[in-house]
Amino acid sequence: MSAEAFRYESVRKNVLEMIESGTLKPGDKAPSLRRLAARMRVSLSTVALAYGQLESEGVMEARPKSGFFVCARRNPLPPPGIKDCPGEIPETLNRSAIIRTVLASMARRDMLPLGVARTDENLLPLAQLSRIMGQVLRDEGDRVGFYGPVEGFEPLRRQIALRVMEAGTDCTASDTLVTSGAMEALHIALRCVTRAGDTVVIASPTYYCFLQLLENLGLRVIEIPSRPGEGVRPSELAQVVERFRVEACVLTPNFNNPDGALTPDEAKAEIVSILARRGIPLIEDDVYGDIHYGPVRPRCCKAFDENGLVLTCSSFSKTLAPGYRVGWLLPGRFMNTALELKATMSVATATPTQMAVAQYLGSGAYHRHLKRLRPAVKSLMENMHALVGRYFPPGTRASRPEGGSVMWVQLPGGADGAQFMHRALEHGVSVAPGAIFSSQGCFKSFVRLSCCVLPGPELTGAVKTLGAIAEDLLVKGHDDRIPDPWAGDPIAMPECCPKDS
Repeated sequence: MSAEAFRYESVRKNVLEMIESGTLKPGDKAPSLRRLAARMRVSLSTVALAYGQLESEGVMEARPKSGFFVCARRNPLPPPGIKDCPGEIPETLNRSAIIRTVLASMARRDMLPLGVARTDENLLPLAQLSRIMGQVLRDEGDRVGFYGPVEGFEPLRRQIALRVMEAGTDCTASDTLVTSGAMEALHIALRCVTRAGDTVVIASPTYYCFLQLLENLGLRVIEIPSRPGEGVRPSELAQVVERFRVEACVLTPNFNNPDGALTPDEAKAEIVSILARRGIPLIEDDVYGDIHYGPVRPRCCKAFDENGLVLTCSSFSKTLAPGYRVGWLLPGRFMNTALELKATMSVATATPTQMAVAQYLGSGAYHRHLKRLRPAVKSLMENMHALVGRYFPPGTRASRPEGGSVMWVQLPGGADGAQFMHRALEHGVSVAPGAIFSSQGCFKSFVRLSCCVLPGPELTGAVKTLGAIAEDLLVKGHDDRIPDPWAGDPIAMPECCPKDS
């Protein structure tokens, strides 16, 4: 994060903390710009920008010749439901085309990318990494232009193993395979433990690229609910593996994309045990594990693995540099197969980026970077929650994750998420419609918003526009009442693969 952005966010966060602690109450006058600037040792313009943003969020109001005052507190957005499924994929839903539309906004500079789960470049140490990369290119000579080992650059594997151990999982460099991002890790992991026609259990909703990969590999899917407050319930997973012949399970226990669900460590241990008793491999995606808002990093399922059946995939795409494409896989007992697959898929991960990331990690800079990144992302999540609460129509529901960078929003009045996306694109804003996060066409009135965008007039104006679109798409007479959003049976499981077939 740049120094200016850090100072701006520090002021904004300080004011929010005063409000949350009760130091400033609704109706109270906020400290003057000059007083707060002197206390926090920042410029008047920095405080003015922070106050202006808080005003746009509905937290404060400016009164002529009187200063800024704290507004009445808004009620928090309630959590979204889990039932929004037609039972079959609608013919009008072309998931692949919609996904291509969402991904097309990833690199566009003329689009506000609220539909892509990316971290704002101002929060990433890109300049420092560039300097390290330049040093690597100068010092390593011809070495950077040749293939590295299939398993990855050994110093990088050592650093990854240290990170994994700090997160509570036993690991050595020999347990680690470097990949070209987490998606390649997931691809290798799935091919290690499945073949075409097998059945895989996934959470619902789940990341749309996972669904595309499963489809491309010819795998059948059983979806079980993920709840923003608790993730996948072990009891529901147990019912599925008892009823169906399951070859693998794919989960994101730490801040599931898109609903941000965090599975408690006790539930992770139970999930690993349930699957291990049946010899079913678990593939876990942990790309968001380092972006936790609390004081302690949640553990991976791998920490509870005693049989080598958990394959953990992760990367530095959300925390360092997505363009470097440095990920890794802990394949457990499947290491030999994973190495063979890696060699046939990409031979080896790019040498220069591996060397640069290894040097960055070894310097200790990653620890310092995460200490600043986590509270910054948390602040951006709170900002997005406040903006949606202010500008979206009554009845809107939204998740409140404890980590990660995306928010799962349920539109009121049965508004269609795909229509919402197309309308948003006309105004230069991308969003991800909920239907692409399910193989069964569920979540049609949901959208996923990326929250890792710095506050400012552009973001505020975009969310205000999105709220107006949601208002315009309301279906008259639609009943939004959900007395208990977590009540009811899990999403229906297909009768495609009973154990006795």
